[in-house]
Amino acid sequence: MTILRRCLVAAVGLLAAAAQAAFAAPKVEDSIAQRVLACTGCHGAQGRAASDGYYPRIAGKPATYLYNQLLSFRDGRRQYTLMNKLLTPLSDDYLREIANHFASLDLPYPPAQRATGSVDALSRGEELVLKGDTARRIPACVQCHGSALMGVAPAIPALIGMPRDYLNAQLGAWRTGNRHALEPDCMAQVSQRLDPADISALSQWLAALPVPAGAKPADRLPTALPLNCGGVPELRP
Repeated sequence: MTILRRCLVAAVGLLAAAAQAAFAAPKVEDSIAQRVLACTGCHGAQGRAASDGYYPRIAGKPATYLYNQLLSFRDGRRQYTLMNKLLTPLSDDYLREIANHFASLDLPYPPAQRATGSVDALSRGEELVLKGDTARRIPACVQCHGSALMGVAPAIPALIGMPRDYLNAQLGAWRTGNRHALEPDCMAQVSQRLDPADISALSQWLAALPVPAGAKPADRLPTALPLNCGGVPELRP
């Protein structure tokens, strides 16, 4: 083989290798953190919540609560087409892995929203959260969600640190029967005893509460739940 021919063969080989490298699929980290980046398109970076006030924060929520919600979307108890279709092919074990990942994230919360309701509405919201309404068999929110309203491990979520619109939407969905949880569905029972003005008052007051630095879900409740709740059978009254 002549020197010129050798040079041409070598050049062709180098070009082929360069083309193969250029079109080779990039290596991607195979980890749960990488896989759940799809979730952050709606739920915000690292699951901190989107800026539109509707998609909730999922970072730092109790793991079993997140797992129960993923199951509910996959199995049709909660209705949102994007979530339903995304989760349909996923196994229980994979959903639990996703839930455990987001539950492990310890990230700061954004500032609370400014309250825009009337003084009477905010007073009613505070009353429902801290005292409930005995005449209508509505327990105080703190009886289930903890005195700090940051939720209770392993399965009760926080009520503060969430957008007002999201709180309104979810309480309204339970009230109208568009959202369901594991039976017995205690939140449906409570929400159906609230009228629309109560829901607005609750969401206004809760959304205006700041989340203290370092706040986390409580380890336990001081007493049993006031209602039977299917998602937390270990805390039944």
